[in-house]
Amino acid sequence: MKWKGRRQSDNVEDRRGMSTKGKAIAGGGLLGIVILLLNAFGGENAQMITPILEQMNQGQQTEQVQERNLTAEEIELGEFASTVFADTEDIWKKIYNDNNLGTYEQPNMVLFSGSVETACGGASSASGPFYCPADKKVYMDLTFFEELRTRFGAKGGDFAIAYVIAHEVGHHVQTLMGTSGKVRQLQQQKSKTEGNKLSVCLELQADFYAGLWAHYNKKYLEAGDIEEALSAAHAVGDDAIQSKMQGHVVPDSFTHGTSEQRMKWFMKGYNSGDLRQHDTFSEEL
Repeated sequence: MKWKGRRQSDNVEDRRGMSTKGKAIAGGGLLGIVILLLNAFGGENAQMITPILEQMNQGQQTEQVQERNLTAEEIELGEFASTVFADTEDIWKKIYNDNNLGTYEQPNMVLFSGSVETACGGASSASGPFYCPADKKVYMDLTFFEELRTRFGAKGGDFAIAYVIAHEVGHHVQTLMGTSGKVRQLQQQKSKTEGNKLSVCLELQADFYAGLWAHYNKKYLEAGDIEEALSAAHAVGDDAIQSKMQGHVVPDSFTHGTSEQRMKWFMKGYNSGDLRQHDTFSEEL
């Protein structure tokens, strides 16, 4: 992706190289592992665990402490992420204007390493990237992408990062449009299996939004970028993750969609460039 020398977002907070003093909630233990397995790319399930984390987090005092300087590579990676985030701001502003949706409310993004405190509670890097609706922020530990490549077989590359950022911003759009809230209400009335199906539709829609963003951002794309995004989408399919982690798949437990579904909806957004084609619920349920 062509990004150097372009605008970076003013809505990015870089907490890498800092540590949080206080009680850790979602460390590298069981909760972090569960979130990683069931919730790669955060999304709606991160919203569902918000009340639990908030209850665990009551009365907790935390403090960010600078521990080390960032390396040149980390600084460049942060600048890249900030440029991508700026692109999401510009493009979603345009999409909102083109579709008469009113004013687009920009989210914020926090870059962190190790662990982070959010309005949704504490989380660790084991959670993977996620969006917190309570503070309308995207949280990214950029070391996740190395694990995505080495452990889950993604091709890697900078556009894999761009795809994930665009996916999480897609969850912000769902929050603004009320989609996420409606899904949570419906899930309270459904069985766990039916609720999981709704989560899948929500995640696939975020993939569609990521593809839609890429469509609007074509002038900055380079050869191989879309292949990198598709490789990442394939790697975080529920079937791919379950196959690698437990040797078999349990479709009723899927919360994000299969590799094929995730690639399909990303490409639908990318090829169509049409927000009106975002209804994953009618097609997938």
